[in-house]
Amino acid sequence: MQRPRRMGAVVARWLLGTALVTWRYLWETTPLYRNECQGDERDSPPPVPSGAVDGRAQLASDGYGPLFHRRFQARIADAELDADQLVDRVVCDFKHFVPTEVVDIHADGVENRGLDVGDELVVEMPGPWNGPVRVTHRDATSLRLMTLRGHLEAGQVQFQARGDGEELVFEIELWARPSTRLVHMLYSRLRLAKEVQLNMWVRFCLSAVATSGGRLVDGVHIETRGCAPAMVVS
Repeated sequence: MQRPRRMGAVVARWLLGTALVTWRYLWETTPLYRNECQGDERDSPPPVPSGAVDGRAQLASDGYGPLFHRRFQARIADAELDADQLVDRVVCDFKHFVPTEVVDIHADGVENRGLDVGDELVVEMPGPWNGPVRVTHRDATSLRLMTLRGHLEAGQVQFQARGDGEELVFEIELWARPSTRLVHMLYSRLRLAKEVQLNMWVRFCLSAVATSGGRLVDGVHIETRGCAPAMVVS
């Protein structure tokens, strides 16, 4: 009896959270600058370290349909943190940056030390799937994750920060394809999954701005470059 109740509570939280996130997105006052164009061979994903690839890895070459190279960028003025410190906050408290109304993060054994190469997270999201990922790269100013079997996408996502003059730049960069024909329809055709993803990563960028102690300069810039499947390189 407890399990059905728990599942019902989770579904209710997802439904309510989805409504809240959609409402906030529709009424968001943050300027969003979106640009979509055709990509080329320069948009291929970075190589995945061979030691990170196993039977559970879900690379871009395992996906369906076009490859999408997306970049979400926020420029921050008067930040109290530098690039290293901001990325360290992401590594040590990843859950803090996601919209918790609809997303929950599970990462066993990393609470006291932060994420490192080889660690795995499960991102619980609305819908019939979760988002398992594995850390494949970590340095002072960047963190890169690879999708695992069961994720709605196939590819990689990177979080990075850098200084640019007196400003701090925070970026989320993705190289991914829909994992199945169904996701391809929701993402590429109906654009539902694509808009949900945009909302989540914009919220992540705004959380990074708030965490830095600075202020957002000129909104969030989103670039999407679509590439033919033939351009995908694992």
